[in-house]
Amino acid sequence: GAVLRSVNTREVSKVVFNNYSPRCVLPIWLDFEGQPRHYPVLQPRSGRVMNSYRGHLWLFRDAGTNDGLLVNQQEMFVAAPNVTKADITLPVFTLKERCLQVVRSLVSPVDYRKLDIVQSLYEELEDHPDIWKDLQRLSLERNEALRNKIVE
Repeated sequence: GAVLRSVNTREVSKVVFNNYSPRCVLPIWLDFEGQPRHYPVLQPRSGRVMNSYRGHLWLFRDAGTNDGLLVNQQEMFVAAPNVTKADITLPVFTLKERCLQVVRSLVSPVDYRKLDIVQSLYEELEDHPDIWKDLQRLSLERNEALRNKIVE
């Protein structure tokens, strides 16, 4: 399927990145080849005016743990002239996801398997958040949505 990437429109679209989360946020721009490019970290509860361009794609991650964050309640932000702000918030993590995050923050990966927990949880702990996996999934979801549109 098609790779998720920014479109080179050269049409400026000023946008304010607002970090409403308690996390340090890493803004990631998907370049014209679909490569993630890191931008300076946004401190918790801070904002920054960005000169983006129409059709540019952005994702936002926890700078420390790589957990995915929401932007305007979505996983991905598409810059557009009529959208002036990108509000970054924590998703509602499931209790299990939150527990995995906390254990990862307290236990070094080499020690995961010393924990007295069920085997399947070792694998889930070792399955760290990964932007490439998310991009693959988002790309599949988008291709799926486009296919369904054509079918309708």
